[in-house]
Amino acid sequence: MLPDKFIERIKLQNYIDSGSLIKALGEPSPVSIRINPAKWDRRPVASEPVPWSSRGFYLDRRPLYTPDPMFHAGCYYPQEASSMFIEQLFRSGLIGQGPLRILDLCAAPGGKTTHLSSLAGPEALIVANDAIRTRARILAENVTKWGVPNTVVTWNDPSAFSRLEGFFDVILIDAPCSGEGMFRDSTAVSEWSEENACHCSLRQRRILMDAWPALKEDGLLVYSTCTFNPSENEENIIWLAGKQNAESIRPDIPEYEGITEISLGNIRGFGFHPGRIKGEGLFISVLRKRESTGNVPKGFRGSKNLRPSKDDLRKAQSLSIFDSAGVLSRGNELFYFPGSVSEYELLAGTLRLVKQGTGISTIKGRDYLPSHELALSTGIRANAFPSAELTYEQAVRYLKREELKDVSVPAGWVLVTLQSVILGFVNNIGRRLNNYYPPEWRIRMAVDNSAGSKIIGWEDTSKNQPG
Repeated sequence: MLPDKFIERIKLQNYIDSGSLIKALGEPSPVSIRINPAKWDRRPVASEPVPWSSRGFYLDRRPLYTPDPMFHAGCYYPQEASSMFIEQLFRSGLIGQGPLRILDLCAAPGGKTTHLSSLAGPEALIVANDAIRTRARILAENVTKWGVPNTVVTWNDPSAFSRLEGFFDVILIDAPCSGEGMFRDSTAVSEWSEENACHCSLRQRRILMDAWPALKEDGLLVYSTCTFNPSENEENIIWLAGKQNAESIRPDIPEYEGITEISLGNIRGFGFHPGRIKGEGLFISVLRKRESTGNVPKGFRGSKNLRPSKDDLRKAQSLSIFDSAGVLSRGNELFYFPGSVSEYELLAGTLRLVKQGTGISTIKGRDYLPSHELALSTGIRANAFPSAELTYEQAVRYLKREELKDVSVPAGWVLVTLQSVILGFVNNIGRRLNNYYPPEWRIRMAVDNSAGSKIIGWEDTSKNQPG
């Protein structure tokens, strides 16, 4: 049962078809995923495209994700279809590619972050943040699995970013909200109240004001929520524009059936309303900063302590295709940072880093122990390690971090794969085969013999390509 106060309010919002919305909220949620083009060139069988996303697909049923090795390898991400609309800001040219600095402020669990990492290009520096530590760790896991090495993960209150004045070209704020767009979930309904919606609106305003200084002059702020409440959506944008020199931007995008354009004064936004679109509820609006910033932080002078030795750099280059300028050393860790040394020092000196880039290896005496992050990264050098192809049953055992007794592999560090997609490392030390899948990520659920039939089936789209 939907709250009476909610029903009363949406009937007064003239841009919402309250009848179709209420009906749709009583129906099952659409199921959708987004493909990782850097790892997977197939599409799910029995699927249809998400209109506003080139790699998004609706599925005809909800599959099992946990026992699916392709999910753990980062071939796709289960993402709600409406939230894939961020792609249109890139396709319109409003957000370009190149050496952009992008902040995803409220990023966990990682749907929009992984989408941004694919859209922004390899030269971008993306900072994905969450204010809750456990959520930031989940975010880091999903970013690692996605494998595009342009993203770092931080764990900070939004107020920390005010110290990075004028640093970011784009800031995405998918703000915590009252969750009306998720009312197909009974938990979201049970947690809703007018008092909580009011509290959310005030918290959103604080987040907007905390983040605003970090946006450069002429930079873009993309604000979104998963609610229909005007006080959390267009009224908050009106409020921010009244406090700051901000200009509402209407992206030049195609018209998609069902997406509702929302205006209030000079403010423009887009509403995604179940019953009109195939997805959950969403509001999104774009602002351009029309005020000068102070002294934009340029970072510190590059520290020699972060530069690897010649031997360590040669080893990193033998294992990866990362630009040598981004290969850094801290303690016994070699890693790649998608920016300059001064940018790394600025972020590390200002924020709590959960994932500082892409791990390459841990130095242990004269040995270099390769990182699981390297195995899943698109930056791993081809043929740097031998590989061994697993069956589905073997792949599940590997992901459960069980011993692999029936796999024949050469001595030393070996990449295990399924359908040529990398799952991670094993190390054949002769007496046994050590499984190096991260223990905190291992599959804990029981996986029976029928699980394989309940995961996503794929069709090879490359056969349909010309030439």
